[in-house]
Parts: sequence; structure tokens; C-alpha cells
Amino acid sequence: MTIAPDNAGHRGSHRYRAMRDFVQSMDDTLPGKFEVTKEGIVHDMMSPIGPHELTVLRLRKRLEKVMPEEIVAHTGEPDVEGEPEGIMRRPDVMVIAEADMETPGTFDPRTIYAAVEVVSRSNPDNDWIGKIRDYPLIGIPIYAIFDPRTGTGAVLTDIHPTPDGPRYATRKDFVYGEDVTIGDWTITTDGLPRYDSPGSRQPGVGGHSG
Repeated sequence: MTIAPDNAGHRGSHRYRAMRDFVQSMDDTLPGKFEVTKEGIVHDMMSPIGPHELTVLRLRKRLEKVMPEEIVAHTGEPDVEGEPEGIMRRPDVMVIAEADMETPGTFDPRTIYAAVEVVSRSNPDNDWIGKIRDYPLIGIPIYAIFDPRTGTGAVLTDIHPTPDGPRYATRKDFVYGEDVTIGDWTITTDGLPRYDSPGSRQPGVGGHSG
């Protein structure tokens, strides 16, 4: 993880736009993913690997199987941007109405039903700490985390005010093998791959990484 050394917590529009322009200029230039957070620029240096991408694929397909046709589980670009907060993120899966994707620029976080992240093996704190902080700040009502390192995860909901800003009030933990409810939709976590078991398609019940 690489974080910009300057004071990215400052909400100055000029500073944020400079970081935003840098991040967008790095797309397709260097491996990994760049995002603008409340603490600066974060770089997940590792390119996505098989278990990560397979988890994203299976979650997308399972969600779209149970959601109405007008709601999609989108993967890829564009980013979700909360400019007033100085945050630009790209969730692994964005649950959003297809109609709200008809925008020439970044997605408005207020149109996102839920953000789903598959924890990076190279930078897990980005998913478990940074995004738990950033997603309620920009108003994403549900954040679901799937962690192939441990075969566990959590669904965070109910944004409420705190002295440090909006935070999720409710967290429901799960282990692979259980059903998980994200918003109005319930999916199975059976068959999600683990980082510690290359090629394995069995759920890691119990949350132990071996």
C-alpha cells in the first residue's frame, strides 16, 4: 500500500482534484488499483489473482440471479466518487440500478444500493479499515466484505452519526458456507475459493486459514 504523503484529509477541492487526476492517469499504466481515500492515495499493488476474481464472478452471478432485472451487480469502471468528502473508490461489485449507470462520469454513491469487496491478499487493511471508514462517509448504505484469506466476512449497515463522522452501526459476521443477506437479497457462500487452498472450491467453514 502506498499513501500520498501530503495532507489528504484536507478537503480542499484543488488538492482532491490533483489526486483524482493522478489516479485516473495511472489507470492502465501501472499494475494494481489506485483509489483516493480520506487518508490520501492508496495503491493495491498486486494484480488480482484467480481466487479473488473467481469470488467476484460468483458473487455477481449469485446476486443477479436473485435481484430484479433492473438491478445489476456491476464490476469494473467507472469509480464511485464522493467529491465533497474527497473520496473516489472502485468496489469489486456495485449493486446499482441499470438506469443509474447512464452517466457520463463517475457513479454517484447515493445511487449505490451496496458495495461488495473481496479482500485483497496484499492489502487487507484497505478493505477492513479504510473502506469501512470511507463508504459510510459517502453514503453507501450497505458494505459487504468477503475475505478469502480466512473464509469469513461481514455485512455492515445502518449508517449513523458519530463524533468521527458517519459510521456503520450494525455488523453481521459470517463464515463461508452460510447464507448471507445483502439488502433485500440472500445468496449462498458455498463454493467460494480461498487464498490458502489454490484450486480448491470448498468453503472454509470455521474461518481458519490453515
